[in-house]
Amino acid sequence: MRAPDDPRELLDRPGWHKLRADHRARATALLVPVLERRRRGERHPVEDFLFDYYTLRPGQLIRWHPGVHRVLADAAEEFGGLRDHRVRDGAVEVDAAGIAARRAHTIAWVRRLLTAERARPASFGCFGMHEWAMVYGLRADQARHAPLPLRLAPDEVREVVDRVGLRCSHFDAFRFFTPDAAPRNTVQLSRGDQEDHDQGGCLHANMDLYKWAGKLLPLTPPELLLDSYELARDVRVLDMRASAYDLRGLGYSPVPVETVAGRADYVAQQRDLAARAAVLRDRILDLLDVIERVSRVQAEMSSAVT
Repeated sequence: MRAPDDPRELLDRPGWHKLRADHRARATALLVPVLERRRRGERHPVEDFLFDYYTLRPGQLIRWHPGVHRVLADAAEEFGGLRDHRVRDGAVEVDAAGIAARRAHTIAWVRRLLTAERARPASFGCFGMHEWAMVYGLRADQARHAPLPLRLAPDEVREVVDRVGLRCSHFDAFRFFTPDAAPRNTVQLSRGDQEDHDQGGCLHANMDLYKWAGKLLPLTPPELLLDSYELARDVRVLDMRASAYDLRGLGYSPVPVETVAGRADYVAQQRDLAARAAVLRDRILDLLDVIERVSRVQAEMSSAVT
């Protein structure tokens, strides 16, 4: 018997079979180029970055699970033996209470960070200079993404950064600045003050929503995971198109932020991505609320049994 305050949906076998098939079709279509390159032993500096920078693997995006929002009827044979899933009253559910207890620190951190990002006004004045700061003062062959060519000579890169300025708010971009570039940033960032600076206009903070959705697996609904992956992929494309690298050989036209028109184009695209990210941020925070409610329901049910 389900508790009256249980927020989850109970799905019959045909219902969750359809959801699983739809998810696998969507995920496979998204990841076909990635999987084909992996089979050939090739790497793409833009499209494969998310699997180099973050810990999730393509198989984790393709694999379907109910997430914390759903309970699956007649699923014990297929899901009952999985880690962090359990069978109750003949149905399979994610063990939200167990996961929440074991990963309380991560859950609390994600809630604090995303709440702070949501409350802080978005800023759109960095103009993508973080990627330029990562090659500032270096020879072309020393760049982080060498052997990609640069669009401008190293001395021209230096001139652009000096003229436009560095206003990065995200530590995980700032930590890759060259030693010459880092002191030029308006704020000297650290991991310890990340929640004091991250904000909803930042490409990297918005790309990280994919990381947080992945950190909450298997509690994360699979559709939220794929939505956050698609956003992160699109963020990465703008990130590199606005960089000092020349990606025309890979089919990406530059967003020339060294010019006034290029900076205006960047900000327009940045705002569109930030709007998408705001919706996903709210969905992840809503997910944390559901995790808390389901954990409470499961704990109460376990106490009633014992």
